Amino acid sequence: VQLVESGGGLAQPGGSLRLSCAASGFTFRNYAMSWARQAPGKGLEWVSGIFAGGSVTYYADSVKGRFTISRDNAKNTVYLQMNSLKPEATALYYCAKAWRPTGVSSRGQGTQVTVSS
Repeated sequence: VQLVESGGGLAQPGGSLRLSCAASGFTFRNYAMSWARQAPGKGLEWVSGIFAGGSVTYYADSVKGRFTISRDNAKNTVYLQMNSLKPEATALYYCAKAWRPTGVSSRGQGTQVTVSS
């Protein structure tokens, strides 16, 4: 399993970023995928999840209405569109091969998101 996140960076409050996660080494279309984040000194937080077919999604209350998860099974890629970013979104963002990621879920190295003016 290989998961490679990209798209992080510095954004201003109210700005947007789009994260991508390229997957390989497994049959991507058969698995739910998710995004999680970890801020300095805090635990892993489940941000969003999407079923294998894309018909069911989950969002943490803290991001509902501002973040959108999607996937392209032809490209083996899952996305997280993040709008109206807030400083508290600053964290290392991971994609995971799981509906609800845990500490043992297969995940990538992460992409850093920093929201600051």
